[in-house]
Amino acid sequence: MFFKKIPFIISFLLISAVSIAQSKTDTFLYRGRVEKLQNNNVVLIGSASSVSFNFTGNECSVLLQSIDAWEHHNYVSLVLDGKYIGKLRIEKGEAQSFPIKITSKRKEHNLTIYKTTEAQSGNVLFVGTTAKLTSIASKKKKKIEFIGDSITCGAASDDSDVPCDKGEYYDHHNGYYAYGPTLSRAIDADYLMSCVSGIGIYRNWNDENKEEAIMPDIYQNLYLTKEASKPKYDFAFQPDIISIALGTNDFSGGDGKKERLPFNAEKYVSNYINFIKMLYEHNPKAQIVITNSPMVNGERAVVFEDCLNKVKAAFESDKKHKEIRIFKFRPMTPKGCTGHPDVADHKVLANEYAPFLKNLLHEK
Repeated sequence: MFFKKIPFIISFLLISAVSIAQSKTDTFLYRGRVEKLQNNNVVLIGSASSVSFNFTGNECSVLLQSIDAWEHHNYVSLVLDGKYIGKLRIEKGEAQSFPIKITSKRKEHNLTIYKTTEAQSGNVLFVGTTAKLTSIASKKKKKIEFIGDSITCGAASDDSDVPCDKGEYYDHHNGYYAYGPTLSRAIDADYLMSCVSGIGIYRNWNDENKEEAIMPDIYQNLYLTKEASKPKYDFAFQPDIISIALGTNDFSGGDGKKERLPFNAEKYVSNYINFIKMLYEHNPKAQIVITNSPMVNGERAVVFEDCLNKVKAAFESDKKHKEIRIFKFRPMTPKGCTGHPDVADHKVLANEYAPFLKNLLHEK
C-alpha cells in the first residue's frame, strides 16, 4: 500500500492551500451521485462516484473523511494516470491526509478517486488536495445509468484486503470493478450508479416493504434514502441508456427466519411499470433496458422472464419513447462473498453485456 496516514494536525495546516486550489471551477471533475458543498468540498455518495483532477510535479496528497450518522471506516479506489493503484481505507474520525506515490515521469498527472462502497455504507468527504493543479475538461461521451441492487454495486466482490469471513459487509465492496463501470470503460462511456444492496422493485431481500424502503421509494433522493433533509436528485446526468437490474431480491426467499410471502408477480410488474414511467418523466430520451439476474435460476427464472416481458408489453403502444429492450444474463455460480459475484465474475458479466449496450448506443 502506498499510503501513510498523516496526523490531522498536519492536514489541518494544508486546508488553506487546498481551499485556494479549489477556487477554479475547471479544476475538478465530479461524476456520479455527489453533493457539492458551499465550502468547495464534495461528498462522494453513490457507488463508484468520483472526483478527478490533473496536476504537475511529483507531490500529491489528498484529504478524505469518512462521514455518516455513526462513525465507521469507508473505502475509495484510486486510479493514477489511468492505472488502478488500489483501495484506500479511510478510518472514522477527522479528515485524514494521504500522500500519493508518483512513479511516472510524466509532466502532468491525473488522479481519480472513486468511492468503492455504496451509498448505504456512509459517505466520503473529499476535502481537497495539496497538488499543484492544472485545468481539467470533460470529454463528451455516451452515457449509461445502472440501477440495481448489491450485484450492480459490486458488493461482496473483493476480498483482497479483508477475507470474506472477516470484517464488515462493506469491507468487500469494489464499485470500481462492478460490471457497469467495467463495461463502460471498455466501450468508452460515462456512467452513473444508482444501486442499493438488498433492494427490490416491490420488496427487499428480507423485508416485504414494511420496514425498509424499496427502490421506487428512494431513487429520487440524491443519497438514496428516505431522509427528507437530504437533497433531491437533479436528473442532470440525462443518460442515453438506463439499465435496470432489479428482481434478485424480489425473488429471494430472505433469511429463512423472517416471514416471507410468496412472490407476487402482479405487484412486481405494476411497481416496475410505475418506476419506468417516473424515469421517463425525467429522462424522456433515454433508452431503457431491463435485465434478468444471473443469480435467479430454475422456475424462478422462468417467472422472472415472464414478468419482464409483461413490463415491456405495457409500453408497446408508447410512441413517445424508445422501445424497451430486455437483456438476459447467463446463469452464474458466483465466487464472491456471501453468494455474490467476485471481481472476476463481474468481468464476465461486463463482457456479456458490453456488446449489447454498445450496439444500442450507436443505433441511429
